[in-house]
Amino acid sequence: MSSRIDKSWLVFDSIENDNHDRCVDLFLRPDNTYCFEEFRRDFEDSGAWTPVQYYSGAVFRSKTEALTAAMGVVTWLADNANPS
Repeated sequence: MSSRIDKSWLVFDSIENDNHDRCVDLFLRPDNTYCFEEFRRDFEDSGAWTPVQYYSGAVFRSKTEALTAAMGVVTWLADNANPS
C-alpha cells in the first residue's frame, strides 16, 4: 500500500486497467468520508504502485460520489469500473 493512503483508511475497492499498470483505490476514512487515489506500476519502480496524482485530499460523502469523481478525472477508469 502506498504511503499516500493512511493506514487508518479502509480501501474497499481497487480497480486496475486492462494492462494492470494503473489502478484507482477507493477508500473510506474513519470520519466516514470517502475518496480515491490513482497509482501506476512501472518496471523501473520494481513493480511497486506509485501515486500519480493527489486526489486523496478530496472529501466525498459517499462511495458513489467518490467513484463518480474518479471517473471524471481518471480517463481510463470509466472503461474498467463496475459501479455497484
